[in-house]
Amino acid sequence: MSFITRFAPSPTGPLHLGHAYSAIRAHDMARAAQGRFLLRIEDIDQTRARPDWEAQILDDLSWLGLTWDAPPQRQSDRLPRYEAALDQLWEAGLLYPCRCRRRDIAAAASAPQEGAPLHGPDGLIYPGTCRDTPRTGPRPKGEALRLDMKKAAQDTVYYQEISDGSHPTMTPEAMTARIGDIVLSRRDFLGSYHLSVVLDDADQGVTHVIRGADLAEATPIHVLLQRLLGLPTPLYHHHRLIRDETGKRLAKRDDARAIATYRAAGDTPADIRRRIGL
Repeated sequence: MSFITRFAPSPTGPLHLGHAYSAIRAHDMARAAQGRFLLRIEDIDQTRARPDWEAQILDDLSWLGLTWDAPPQRQSDRLPRYEAALDQLWEAGLLYPCRCRRRDIAAAASAPQEGAPLHGPDGLIYPGTCRDTPRTGPRPKGEALRLDMKKAAQDTVYYQEISDGSHPTMTPEAMTARIGDIVLSRRDFLGSYHLSVVLDDADQGVTHVIRGADLAEATPIHVLLQRLLGLPTPLYHHHRLIRDETGKRLAKRDDARAIATYRAAGDTPADIRRRIGL
């Protein structure tokens, strides 16, 4: 089997040690398998993406000694692909427009009759306020679109996790209760992480997805979308996360652990590998 993987950062801040770990793991696994390592810039959210951050990402990855086997793919160049997929799901009756604001969702989910609010991969599980909105006519533009999970998840979702050889599964009932009606396109930008990542992986021919354990609970969403859109399902490897001294996983706001900060302090690429346990 061929081995094609990718690293897909968002140009919304500096790469930190956690990004370095994920990128190096993917790169080294591809090289060990004599496969291909690809770079994708996830800049679909143009309200937050910045060209200077993208330039810094490319510079940091090159400094780490990583090379990629094709020019970087940018999500901002692929909007027609996302439009077509949304049309396909809309015409299948699987999407509905949602006008709820975050505060509306929080209030509805916290209502006394609802019990304690439940959280899924996207935060608060949507209570279904707009689920009965009419779905006739062409796909609406400029509105949030949600996936009708109960209608979409008709079969058990399963995939292969190569970290331990397991085949995680999730039933339709669990998909509805633990994930809910996720947003697949937003008001302020087309598409969503869930939609774009499955389309991008399929179009780049990705066979192995290597990413952090924090994304493991989103994987059933991606496998479901692959089924709905007729896309192949890759093998998955969810690696450990790099955490700070308190056990908290690193985030974009952790500038003190940015690769550029260590570079400026005199670290070498080998030092970075040691810091992250490689």
